[in-house]
Amino acid sequence: MNNFYCKRCVLPRSKPGLKFDDEGICSACRSVDKKYQINWRERSDKLMQICDEIRNKNKGGYDCIVPVSGGKDGTYQVYLMSKVYKLKTLAVTLQAHVQTKEGIENLNALVSSYNCDLLKVIVRPSTLRKMKRIAFFEIGNPNYAEHRVIFSSVARTALFYNVPLVVWGEDIGFEFGGNISKSSNDSGSAEDLINNDLFRESKFDHFISGRIDKKELFFFEHPDINELKKQNIKSIYLGYFHWWDGYKHYLISKSTGFKGREKGNLSGNIINYDNIDEKLCEITIWMKFLKLGFWRPHDSCGYKIWNGYMSRKQAVEYVKEIQYQFPYEYLDEFLDYYQLTKTEFNENLDKWRNLDLWEKKGNNWRLKYEIS
Repeated sequence: MNNFYCKRCVLPRSKPGLKFDDEGICSACRSVDKKYQINWRERSDKLMQICDEIRNKNKGGYDCIVPVSGGKDGTYQVYLMSKVYKLKTLAVTLQAHVQTKEGIENLNALVSSYNCDLLKVIVRPSTLRKMKRIAFFEIGNPNYAEHRVIFSSVARTALFYNVPLVVWGEDIGFEFGGNISKSSNDSGSAEDLINNDLFRESKFDHFISGRIDKKELFFFEHPDINELKKQNIKSIYLGYFHWWDGYKHYLISKSTGFKGREKGNLSGNIINYDNIDEKLCEITIWMKFLKLGFWRPHDSCGYKIWNGYMSRKQAVEYVKEIQYQFPYEYLDEFLDYYQLTKTEFNENLDKWRNLDLWEKKGNNWRLKYEIS
């Protein structure tokens, strides 16, 4: 199928929410076209106006919250909000289940470089592990539970400290061509974040029904939006106000101590500075490959194309070279965390392989529609 992939980037039609026009161009690439029409100075001035309205109004408390993980984008967000927009910034992190050395060091560098406070949320390990196992076996997306607690715990922190502004990164619907809420499209609002594409596999109430005690779910249950509005707490996507470019974020973060992965790129990766704060994510992204026919190399090459660092021809060569590389580096940690044998692990992976997209060629599984 020659038109299975976007003619401008390397994303496939099997990506949920991605739309293709009559020219074979995907909605993520069309979002880039729109970005070139945006008056970014005007957007930046709008953000400054928002900041001017809240700066130092919180009775000595924090002006804004920035969620961080120890990655380049969160580090950049703290830099921008604290040094450029001059807000008293509280960084909030959900402690990774299995942290990397680089992730720990990068969080420490963030705090020391920008002289900010860091609040660490650590949820009950047994609850998170149980929910991640359910997600692994039942919806093929172990990160479902983690995303839920990140979004909800940050909102609860904003309520507790009465912080008027929460600054998230990019709207994945806009940047990657998925579903975009009207409030995000019109004003950069992230108030509908808890309903984005990351939770498409299951409604949360159905996911936990009869299996998790409600008393364990405080940080997993997002506050009612009306409660946040009542306290005048606003959530925004920084990517609405500033062109989102992960490589530039990396360079700025690197200048203040951020480090990429010391051992180089993980299997299936073209860069060593993205998603390096914890050890279990890559296998979860590999599961996306089995279900949807694309994963890390497609996403990373897409970003490179959209920001002008790579041609589609180069991206196709990268994808063809590394897309079948299994991310083995942290497999032992993954099995230990999820309390799985290799047999259980492999059987569950096989269950999620989408046979509409995959076929067996000899002893190897290959995509039916190879990129070209």
